Amino acid sequence: MKSSKNLIEQLNTLSYFSKKTIHEIGKQFGLKNTTVGTYISRFLKRKEIIHLKKGLYVSADFFNKNRGDISYSFYLANILRTPSYVSSWTVLQYYNLTTESIYTITSITPKVTRTYKTKVGTFAYQSIKKELFSDFSLAKGSPTSLTGKFDFFIASPSKALFDLLYFKTHQFRGVRFKDIKALIEELRINIDEMNKKDQSAFYAMIKKYL
Repeated sequence: MKSSKNLIEQLNTLSYFSKKTIHEIGKQFGLKNTTVGTYISRFLKRKEIIHLKKGLYVSADFFNKNRGDISYSFYLANILRTPSYVSSWTVLQYYNLTTESIYTITSITPKVTRTYKTKVGTFAYQSIKKELFSDFSLAKGSPTSLTGKFDFFIASPSKALFDLLYFKTHQFRGVRFKDIKALIEELRINIDEMNKKDQSAFYAMIKKYL
């Protein structure tokens, strides 16, 4: 069982891994694919690895060591569906622009809408037109970073609010520019806490779209 122990020790160092990666590591220990397949089943049964989606996993050890780092959750959100960026309620909470408690991590993608309910959290993806897949940036992580240890793509505060309203109103159907402020207040979003530059960017996006 030494080879099994060696394999899980290697997996415990990875932020996530695919079935292909497990097989490649297994080959380094001289393991056949069938043997590795048996080990994967055992790891899952013992809850040593966590299934994220078809063919994608994270070790329970790595997850438990990083579960308190929000950047890791956002990083996984980017990995589960690529390309995507974290947005909507999740980002508004991240920037302290809402007091709502948000548990699902919402992301935007040009791919089809999908939700993954996993042992490490629920990840929802909303599909947007390619021309609106914009206004996000890469937050660089490091052990000393205020944003956490992991890199992740995240919407600007203005785009997060735009994305939220875009889906709440079914692409602003029947919405006029003068209705926007009331919509924001109804959702209990404190736009006054957003800096002036982001507020201007938000209203510019709305004017361009409506």
